[in-house]
Order: sequence, then structure tokens, then C-alpha cells
Amino acid sequence: MDWRRWIEFTPLGSSDLEQYAILLVRVALGLFFAISGANKLFVADKTETMYKTLVDAKVPFPHAMTYFVSGAELIGGCMLAVGLWSSVACAVLLIDMLVAIVTTNLSAMPKGLSPLNWLDDFLYLPEVLYALFFIWLICSGPGNFSVDYWLAGKLRR
Repeated sequence: MDWRRWIEFTPLGSSDLEQYAILLVRVALGLFFAISGANKLFVADKTETMYKTLVDAKVPFPHAMTYFVSGAELIGGCMLAVGLWSSVACAVLLIDMLVAIVTTNLSAMPKGLSPLNWLDDFLYLPEVLYALFFIWLICSGPGNFSVDYWLAGKLRR
């Protein structure tokens, strides 16, 4: 065993493994949003739940927005999973999550919490974690195992 490499890996991580981490997060998030969007579009109960959520949040044009948001999640999730226009897909899904946080999650947060407990509850929201992943993917790029990387290589020639 190479102890020097292990000692360096412990505090610094490994840039050799970074592309695999990006791939794992990108594909998992993409599949999650593609499946979620498809369910909201094609499964009647999920469509109805989405519609009611938007009505309760007082989102304008809830019927149209149900299909728009669900379609954006389906298409954006598929694009993200394969790594096609990844930054655009992440930006669209990031906006989706920010709107979800503002319209539904913040109003559901318990009142009267101390600032630290409020922050704890806020950071516990899955939408916040998704938003952070999208910001990370926009900054890091889609990784070497993506259609975007392949296309960029073709354009450079």
C-alpha cells in the first residue's frame, strides 16, 4: 500500500476520482428529476398533487404551470443524466428548486425558531440540497463522461 498517497488523500481527496463523483451525482440527480417529472406528467394522482400544491402556493396559472414544471423536470432531468447542455439543465432545475423553496417550503417552516435551529431545518430540506448540487455542477461542469465533454472535444478540432 502506498502510504504517502493515502496520507495525501485523507485531507485533499483525489482529483483522479473527481470525474466519477461528478458522473454519479449528475446521473442520479438527472434520473431523479426525469422520473419525478414523468410521474407528474403521466400519473393522474401525481399530476393532481402537483396541481393542488401550486394552487395552495398561489402560483399563477396552476394548470399550465403543472405541465410546464413537470415537463421541465422531465426534459431537464434527461439532459442532465446524459450530460447534454448540462449547465442549462442545471440552471432550469435550480430555478425550479428555488421557486419550490420560496413558494412552499419557507411558509411551512416552523415559526419562532432560533436562527441556528431555523438554519438547521432549512438546510435539511431536500430542495436546498438539490439546489447546492446544481450550483456545484454548473461550476464544475458535467465531467468527462458526458455528451457535453464529447461535443466540446469535437468543436475544438
